[in-house]
Amino acid sequence: MRQIYPNHEAQLIRLGKIEGQIKGIRRMIEERRYCIDIVQQVRAATAALEQVKLGVLESHVRHCVKDAARSQQPELLDEKLDEVMRVLASVE
Repeated sequence: MRQIYPNHEAQLIRLGKIEGQIKGIRRMIEERRYCIDIVQQVRAATAALEQVKLGVLESHVRHCVKDAARSQQPELLDEKLDEVMRVLASVE
């Protein structure tokens, strides 16, 4: 059975905005802007990336894990749950 993965359109849009943020941070550094202003922009970009991660994880749970549960294949569900647990365990 071919796996159909969820659409991550919202995350792609968010990543486009983050790319703009990163370019802005680079420009700030090149222009030798105030350090704290740069750090604040880096924090904002990091928070935005965190939101991308959470959005992808939510899609995984709502689609991939849910599909595995519906498949009535316990080993497939265990595999998907193990993936989620490994990702959550590695969160800083």
